[in-house]
Amino acid sequence: MTSTPSQDTDAIARRQRWLSLLAKAPEKRLEALWTDLGTVPSYKLLRRPEIGLVMVKGRISGSGAPFAAGEMTVTRAAVRLDSGELGFGYVGGRHPRQAEIVAAIDALGQRAEWRQPIEDRIVAPLAAEAEARHQDIRTRAASTKVDFFTVAREAGT
Repeated sequence: MTSTPSQDTDAIARRQRWLSLLAKAPEKRLEALWTDLGTVPSYKLLRRPEIGLVMVKGRISGSGAPFAAGEMTVTRAAVRLDSGELGFGYVGGRHPRQAEIVAAIDALGQRAEWRQPIEDRIVAPLAAEAEARHQDIRTRAASTKVDFFTVAREAGT
């Protein structure tokens, strides 16, 4: 069975979303969700988790010329399921187990029978928790907002 371009695009978008959420998830929370998933197909480590550095690039105002902002520690891993699917995991910091779990989930997510269980039991809870953290940050930031027009009017200027 061949895939259509829209199926390929959907699969790529889903994989990008999953890898982004998994890489940013708190390590202990990801470990707990992974354990709760139950028995998963076995896999072999192609690349044991290893810690290294990457150069982080930035842009002034998001659109200016890129510049080297500095280095960041990352951990990466790669796995292969016994059925042949490859998974890759990259996480910020020194988190070998998290990188391995991300790689295993990435590989499992390429199997149709595992997509929905992973989405429902790992990705959706992590997405909801990330949104709650972002909402908390937005709420705290909004509480410090100053309306300068009101300040100027009250000062009589």
